[in-house]
Amino acid sequence: MQAENLQTQSEQTATLQTQPEFDLTSIMSQRGDENFPVALRVMPARHRSNLLAIYGFARLVDDVGDELAGDRLAALDWLQAELHRARSATATHPLMQQLSLLMADIALPDEPFLALIEANRLDQHKTRYETQAELARYCELSANPVGQLVLAVFGFATPERIAMSNAVCTGLQIIEHLQDIGEDYTQKGRIYMPAAEMARFGVQEQHLAEAVAAPQLRALVAHEARAARGLLLQGVPLVRSLRGWAKLAVAGYLAGGLAALDAITTGQHDVLAKLHKPSRRRTAAHLLALLISIKSVALKPSTKPAAALPKSFTRCKRG
Repeated sequence: MQAENLQTQSEQTATLQTQPEFDLTSIMSQRGDENFPVALRVMPARHRSNLLAIYGFARLVDDVGDELAGDRLAALDWLQAELHRARSATATHPLMQQLSLLMADIALPDEPFLALIEANRLDQHKTRYETQAELARYCELSANPVGQLVLAVFGFATPERIAMSNAVCTGLQIIEHLQDIGEDYTQKGRIYMPAAEMARFGVQEQHLAEAVAAPQLRALVAHEARAARGLLLQGVPLVRSLRGWAKLAVAGYLAGGLAALDAITTGQHDVLAKLHKPSRRRTAAHLLALLISIKSVALKPSTKPAAALPKSFTRCKRG
């Protein structure tokens, strides 16, 4: 059995190293398709390379969990082993080697990286969610860790900021689910809309496979979009509490999410007929509005117990 496992690991290593869709260039080229600017070009090289390293890891893990032909669980196990090798600068995949440079620069915990891997393990067997609360727990694995890592890169990962970041990241994840609702169902067999909400609006699974969104589905999307906007707006005090490049980066993520919601609204919430992506103009407008209207203020000391979060988040270097 051990020999078989080693063979499987070896096969997955070869797959991820040789298939062009999982190489560094292919993974990183996707950043232009995201709803938000991953790492603005105006940022200093250190911050930009660190943000790109986080993105590269998250994108690679997601693509393996969604697109890999073969044993995805074995491949995710291999990525977890690569994560540990990245700690000692012995990783073999170029994206994981970039992660080694990030880890050498900033003290980051393993937990957020492991959570992203675990979310994709969950995707291999769980394809339906009953309630908003259940979906929120999924977002704790699939989305929120990215925001935690971003804050850590800039040295602003306090418990209160992480709580606000989690809301923003969950909102961004909901937006992505809305944009991909048809593809997720028809190509991956997954539904990320809570069953309770679908029943409330009279949406059946077959509605997700239609060419044009039915009125019931549009109403559901409008409802979920409002919820996502409310979560994103929790990021306004987060941006207000930041300064320097951290403020610009987080405001950019928030602006991209708001612009994506604008696009969905402009499209009358029909997320099946067309993929509604944020325009650069709308993203820039939201970014400018955020930066002009928000002044930096210091957060009051948090009353939340630090033990609820990885302790190493409070020990990161400030950029």
